[in-house]
Amino acid sequence: MLIGKACRLGGCVRRRAVKLLSRLFTCSSNMAKSKFEYVRNFETDDTCLRNCYIVVRLDGRNFHKFAEQHKFTKPNDNRALGLMTRSARSVIEELEDIVIAYGQSDEFSFVFKRTSTLFKRRASKLMTHVASQFSSSYVFYWKEYFGEQPLLYPPGFDGRVVLYPSNRNLRDYLSWRQADCHINNLYNTVFWTLVQGAGLPTAQAEARLKGTLAADKNEILFSEFNINYNDEPALHRKGTTLIWEKRDETITKRVKLPDEEEKEVPVTRSRRRLQACHCDIIGEQFWEEHPDILEDSDC
Repeated sequence: MLIGKACRLGGCVRRRAVKLLSRLFTCSSNMAKSKFEYVRNFETDDTCLRNCYIVVRLDGRNFHKFAEQHKFTKPNDNRALGLMTRSARSVIEELEDIVIAYGQSDEFSFVFKRTSTLFKRRASKLMTHVASQFSSSYVFYWKEYFGEQPLLYPPGFDGRVVLYPSNRNLRDYLSWRQADCHINNLYNTVFWTLVQGAGLPTAQAEARLKGTLAADKNEILFSEFNINYNDEPALHRKGTTLIWEKRDETITKRVKLPDEEEKEVPVTRSRRRLQACHCDIIGEQFWEEHPDILEDSDC
């Protein structure tokens, strides 16, 4: 009897203690909210304007130094370009609202569809998710592309968010980035051909190219080194465009029907696959072949 009574009293004491602690924590929580929650008012509203494409562009931070210290091949290192594309794939596979991405050298642009509500369209959330996923993927897949060559230190990428209200604005943006790829690659191709092929010091090669136009650079390559720039890999001249494409795949499936023997039947399924292409995205052909990338627009 005494033991039973003691147990009941003990249970009662525990329940009272739990209630008291609960009240204390609730009171403390309410006090914390009322006293400290005002600091949330310092957060700025960075919601992206609706009905606009959201572009997040990443650029390698101080990548000239990074490329030198990791002995990247000049003027283009296919390992580094492949790693950039692999990292971009990781971002697109993680964030499904990205409809197209374009990359060249140490930069990549990711385009979110106009109707995206991902992260409530908060610019800071979108940018940090893209940057963190890309950077971590770059480190994670490094060995896949560079083998036993060690990664000496983590790479850095900065990001920005830009809004484009119309299809024409977005296409002009992507055209600008691809034109930049062409200009930079043509210069670098001639510059490193003069340095590596003709043995010119870098300062002399720079002086040789100062003030030259695209036609002049093409002429140097062709007349002095018998190189036709148009024969250079499209990856280097055009950059990399990543898009989703639907592909029909036919597989064989074993099916057993009632009162029949099991047999193999071909089954066709439509699957969405992420495709990399090195093509012109300035002209009309690309957009005519991929009309699902752009959303309906009056502009």
